[in-house]
Formats: sequence, C-alpha cells, structure tokens
Amino acid sequence: MEMTPAELFSLHNKVAVVLGGTSGIGRAIALAFARAEAAVIASSRDQARVESTAAEIEKLGAKTLRRNSNVHDRASLEGLCGDIIDAFGRVDVLVVTSGLLTKSPTIEVTDDDWARVIDANLNGSFRANQIFGRRMIAQKTGSIINTCSMTTFVTFNEVTAYAASKSGVGMLTKQLACEWAPFGVRVNAIAPGVFRTPLNTKALDIPERAAAILSRTPMNRFGDVNELAGAAIFLASDASSFVTGTILPVDGGFLAKGI
Repeated sequence: MEMTPAELFSLHNKVAVVLGGTSGIGRAIALAFARAEAAVIASSRDQARVESTAAEIEKLGAKTLRRNSNVHDRASLEGLCGDIIDAFGRVDVLVVTSGLLTKSPTIEVTDDDWARVIDANLNGSFRANQIFGRRMIAQKTGSIINTCSMTTFVTFNEVTAYAASKSGVGMLTKQLACEWAPFGVRVNAIAPGVFRTPLNTKALDIPERAAAILSRTPMNRFGDVNELAGAAIFLASDASSFVTGTILPVDGGFLAKGI
C-alpha cells in the first residue's frame, strides 16, 4: 500500500532520543520531532536544560522523559537506553548531536586536549550508536542519525582534533550502515554547514573567519538551526526507507563552491 506524502514524513508514534538535544542543533531537531508527533527524549549533561526542553516538548503535545546523560560515560548511555525501553518499549530513532570543538594551532594541542575532543565526538558517537543500535538490531528496525561537519570533507584552520573526529564519524556511519543493514537498522549522518551555535560562536565572532566562511558559502549567510529539521525528519522517517550510509550536507552550497 502506497503512503501519502504526509504519511511518509510522519514520525507519529515513533520514539526518538536526541543526545545533545537541549541546545543548538540538537534542541532544534528535538522540537521538530515533537512537532512531527514523535515521543522525544532530549538528553544532555545539564539537568536544568533537560527539564526546560522536556517542558517545551510537552507543550507541543509530545511525550518525553527527563533524563540526563553523558556521551563520555557508557553507563549513563546504557541507563538512558534502559529507561526509554522501560517507558516506551522501544526506540526508533537515535540522533547524536553532542560534541566538543576547540580551536588552537595544532602545534600547541596537548594530548589531553586531543583526547577530550576525540572522546566526545568520535568515541561518544560510537558508544551511543553501539548501545542504541544493539536495541534496534533486536527490534529489527531503527534509524540512527549522526552529526558530521564540513570538516568531514574539507579543512578548517586550527581545528585538527575536531576535523579528525568528524572524519571518523563519517566512516563510522558508513561502516555501521553496511554492517547493520541486514537487521533493518539504517545509519546516516547530517553534515551541517556553518550554523551559529553555543559550540562555535566564539570562532564565528572572529571577523576574518566569518568573512572567509561566508565567501565560501553561495547563499552568503550562516544557517539557522531550524533549517536542519527537514533533513532530520527525512532521515528519521519512512521517506528515507532505502537510504543508509549517506552523509547529507545542509550547507548553503559550501561543499559545491569552487573558484
């Protein structure tokens, strides 16, 4: 039976968890999912933000849980997954937006700085994908959406650890997509262009850096985090049922720009 366009893009009755879902890109996606009629758990380390985001989700008529978590901590992610299964019986969508960005000359990056960024962005994505993916494999269905970056594809100055981590997330996404496809689990990623968020606002406040980015962006502006909602809903919904292993740029044309 063919679905209508509205049915294809509906998240009605789906259970979605958004890690890093209480600020920036994650919060925008979590609220978009709630508007699309999913039950949405927006989780982060900050319990106060978890509470306030959950209240916003409930105002939109969606069900939620108030549960913090930390992508550095496997036990906290396992606890979050267990609580969601206890409350809803399943988890249909995982979005990983948690991340860490530091900017400094590579020659000055310490082992601790490097390890902290890699652990947040790459190891954290791996932990979350593995823990929630295990449940989705048991269900024989699920959609995982990781967060890549323009630095998955091209270089940005003085963010070597971040770029290395996001390149790793890109290959993690493709590896798991191929390994888990036989179990009905799709794994994709969104690669945002430059969006002003709490993670990058200091870097974007450097005039020459902002000018360099805008000169490479055909649409000549930064993105608004709400412009990521459509891509996230597409990858979470049945509209993308034959899409896996894909990194979807939402970048105002940044990657297409040549001379």
